[in-house]
Amino acid sequence: MKQTLASLWVGAGLDTGELDAVQIAGQDPTLPSVFRVGEAAAASVAAAGAAAAQLWRLRSGDTQGVSVDVRAALAAFRSERYLLIDGESPASPWGPLSGYYPTGDDRHVQLHANFPHHHQGLIDLLNCGDSKQSVAAALLNWDGEVFEREASDKGLCAGLLRSRQEWEAHGQGKAVAGLPLIEIERIGDSAPESLPGEHRPLTGIRALDLSRILAGPVCGRTLASHGAQVLRIGSAHLPLIPHIWLDLARGKRSAHLDLRQDGERQKLLSLSRECDVFLQAYRPGSLEARGLGPEDIAAVRPGAIYVTISAYGHEGPWATRRGFDSLVQTVSGIGHAGAVASGVAGTRPLPCQALDHATGYLAAFGAMVALRRRAEVGGSYHVRVSLAQTGHWLWNLGQIDGLDHPNTAIEEIADLLESQETMEGRVTAVRPPEVLEVTPARWERSPVPLGHDPACWL
Repeated sequence: MKQTLASLWVGAGLDTGELDAVQIAGQDPTLPSVFRVGEAAAASVAAAGAAAAQLWRLRSGDTQGVSVDVRAALAAFRSERYLLIDGESPASPWGPLSGYYPTGDDRHVQLHANFPHHHQGLIDLLNCGDSKQSVAAALLNWDGEVFEREASDKGLCAGLLRSRQEWEAHGQGKAVAGLPLIEIERIGDSAPESLPGEHRPLTGIRALDLSRILAGPVCGRTLASHGAQVLRIGSAHLPLIPHIWLDLARGKRSAHLDLRQDGERQKLLSLSRECDVFLQAYRPGSLEARGLGPEDIAAVRPGAIYVTISAYGHEGPWATRRGFDSLVQTVSGIGHAGAVASGVAGTRPLPCQALDHATGYLAAFGAMVALRRRAEVGGSYHVRVSLAQTGHWLWNLGQIDGLDHPNTAIEEIADLLESQETMEGRVTAVRPPEVLEVTPARWERSPVPLGHDPACWL
C-alpha cells in the first residue's frame, strides 16, 4: 500500500523521500469485494494527510508522523452508512425508482433517481406509472443503449451495465484511459504566498465548497479537518439529501446563493476574491457559462486554487454527462466484474461508494499540493479529478479473492466514531481517519442546517 501512495506522490511531482514519516497499517481484503478498496482508501487518505503534513512543515519547519489504518480509512469510506442521528440510522437515501432493470434487448440499465426532478423525469421519459413495476415494464420496450442516451440527453441519470471490455472499447473509456489520475495545471501567474500562522496545516486558508454529493463535500470536509475555513455555497432550489449533509457538513459553514440571479452571482465573485480554494462539482460547463470557470476565478483572485470534480472527466464524448459513483461503476465494468466473480447475473457493486470517497480525498490532496506550489513558486492552479479516472485507477490496482470477507457492522467500528450535539440532534459519525502526530485532524465546527450562515468570510 505504501507503494500505491508513492505512485500518487510521484504523479504529483513530489519527492517520495517525504513519505518516510508516513505509515500505513493493514491490508486487503477488508470488505467483501474483488477490488482493492482498502488499498484505495488507505492510499488516498494517506496522500491527503501527508500533503497536510508537508504544508505544516512549510509553516513551522518541523516534520510530523502520519499514520493511516486501513480499517479507519474504510470506515471513513462508508461514513454515510455509519451515521446516527440521536442513536438511530436515517432512512435510506435511495429513491423508490433507483435500481437495476432489464431492457428489451436483454441488457440491464441502472436508474439513479434519488432527487425529485430525476424521479419525475424518468416517469415522463418512459411515459409510465409512478412505480417500480411500471418502470420495469416500460423499460422492456427499450434498447438499453438507446435508453441510456435518451435519458442523458434529457439531463437524467442512467447507465448501461457494461463489461470492462465494452468500456475499454467505448469512446469515453478510451478518453479516461488517456488521462492521469489527478491533473494540477498552472493557469495563471501570481507572487508566492506564504502560509499564514502556524496553528494547523490549513489555518488561514479560505475554501468555497460548491458541491453536493459525496466526492466534492468529502474534499471540503477534509480541508476543514486540517484547519481551513470552508464555506459551503448552495441554493434552496437545489435538492440535497439532508442526513447525508449532516455527515459531510462537519467543519463547514453553509450559505445559500442563487447563481441564476446576477446579484447573487456577483456576491459569489466577491467571496472568490478572498478565497484560496474554489471547489466545484457542478456538471462540466455549468459554472463556466455563468462566468465562474477556472480562468474567471483566477482573474479576480490571482493565486486561486480551482478544483473541478466531474463524473467522467473533461475529455471524451461524455465529458459533460451527469453521473454518480454507482453509475460509473455500472458503465465501466466494475459492477459487472463483481458479478462475474460472484457467479451471479447482472451487477455486484463495490461495498462502499469508493469512487466518491477516493475522489474526494484525492481532490483534497491535489488542492494541498497546489497550495504548496503557490507558497513556493506562486501561480494560480486548476486541479481536476473525476469518478471515472478514480475508477480506472482502482481497476488497475488489480483484483483479489475477497468476496467471502465479512461486511463491517457499526458495532465493530465504535472506537472510530465521535458524537456532536447539533441543531438536528446528536450526530454520531466517523472521525477523521488520518492521524497526524502534531496537528491531529479534527473538525472545529458541528454540522449546521443548509443555508444556516450568511455568505461571508469570518
